[in-house]
This record gives sequence, C-alpha cells and structure tokens, in this order.
Amino acid sequence: MFSHIVVGSNDLERSRRFYDATFGAAGAAPGTIDAKGRLVYSKDGARFLITKPIDGMAASHANGGTIGLKMESPEMVKAWHDAGVASGGKSIESPPGIRESAAGKLYLAYLRDPDGNKLCGRAVAS
Repeated sequence: MFSHIVVGSNDLERSRRFYDATFGAAGAAPGTIDAKGRLVYSKDGARFLITKPIDGMAASHANGGTIGLKMESPEMVKAWHDAGVASGGKSIESPPGIRESAAGKLYLAYLRDPDGNKLCGRAVAS
C-alpha cells in the first residue's frame, strides 16, 4: 500500500549486502544506485531506498517505527528472515511464526537491519 520508503544508513555497502540478501529472498532484484547516490530496490510498483541523510548527520532508526513488507508465503518470510540474519541483521521479538490478529492468521518475522531499522516480513498463514 505504499509507494516508497526511505531509510537512512551510515554504510551503504553494508546495507547493500543486507538488502540484496533479504530482498533477493523475497523475489526482488539486487539494488541499484541512482543519480543521487541512493541505493534503490523496486518491486511491484513500490520502491525502497537507502541513503545517507541529506542533512549530513548520522543515520538513526525510528524508535517505535516498523516497516512491514508483504510477502507471498510463510516460506518466503522465513527465507527473508534467515537471509537477513546471515547478512548482518538481528532477529528480534518472537521467533518467526504464526500470530493471531484482527486480520486473521499471519506468519510474521522481525529483523533489525544493520543500521537498526525495524522490519517485519508478513504473509497470510493457512
């Protein structure tokens, strides 16, 4: 439901390794660098960008913020999570698995990327 999300990073090459692995596990192509020096991922009409902050200050994550990423299956969420842990991310909260919610049964997994941004992989569970 989003058009684009931008997160900050203090090390774009470290971010490239992490996001190439996690987004690759979720079916996206490796990132590219645009004319402004941002690392860009595109899939299904949406874009996810990683950049050094334009104000010149250090990048930091949003306390209380979560970026939810819709995936095709619980297996894809698990592969995304495992790729993230293997590529410098940190598994957080409960282990990947089914959670009951107002939206029904969802398979969820949570990671922090190498800069501390909180990500959630989500798929409908049967």
